[in-house]
Amino acid sequence: MTNMPRSHAPAHNLSTQEDHKDFVSFTVAGQMFGISVLEVQDILVPTKIASVPLAKPEIRGSINLRGRIVTVIDVRSRLGLPKREVTATERQMGVTVENGHDLYTLLVDEVGDVISLKTSLMEPNPSTLDAVWREFAAGVFRVDNRLMVVLDVKHLLEINAKS
Repeated sequence: MTNMPRSHAPAHNLSTQEDHKDFVSFTVAGQMFGISVLEVQDILVPTKIASVPLAKPEIRGSINLRGRIVTVIDVRSRLGLPKREVTATERQMGVTVENGHDLYTLLVDEVGDVISLKTSLMEPNPSTLDAVWREFAAGVFRVDNRLMVVLDVKHLLEINAKS
């Protein structure tokens, strides 16, 4: 891997930071999602997830991350998608975020890149977006002929508010 000098940064990064926002992109069931990079604490591959007795289905369990107990949220379950059967050669990825004073790892299929997007290009949720997804979406961007759904992390983590 070569280190590129900072002076060779792509031209799209030369515009003012106020009109761009950076997102960590990831996929769940083939759909691209994004959350603000400012909300992301860590990217990881959770290995030992301890189950939590009597937890709601979207709570996969908990992990120990540098001495802190982190609740693992299954984003597929939260979005009403079927469970993914992970084989020995596959792995699920985790995007760790902070909400309040607690850490949560969002279990996703694959983590993509950090994408810088012009904030004025964010569109409202399309009416064709699944009703469950609309509940957790802050809006959408069109990225390389794909739709990236921007997740409202705080709302996504309001698990106890639902029965």
